[in-house]
Amino acid sequence: QVRLVESGGGLVQPGGSLRLSCAASASIFNRAMGWYRQAPGKERELVAEFAPGGVTNYADSVKGRFTISRDDAYGSVYLQMNSLKPEDTAVYYCSGYWSGIHYWGQGTQVTVSS
Repeated sequence: QVRLVESGGGLVQPGGSLRLSCAASASIFNRAMGWYRQAPGKERELVAEFAPGGVTNYADSVKGRFTISRDDAYGSVYLQMNSLKPEDTAVYYCSGYWSGIHYWGQGTQVTVSS
């Protein structure tokens, strides 16, 4: 069983920044890891990921504003979010794959509002 714990969410004004962190209870070395989000009434969607082979992918809606990074030594993945917009409001989830199982964190709320 792998545990993923997100932190760093909160309330921010439009144009502001937040940095989300995800701590894994297992090694993330060479693991595909990602950030997803789910807004009220909408399906969960990919925000950014480290895909197999080290390729990074971003949703079109966040390209140029969000940056995913990782520190394998600390078992952590990060999401730097800049120029936040109200439409970025959602619960953000960290995810990763171990032994063919897709694990999820409990989520952290990000609210962008003035």
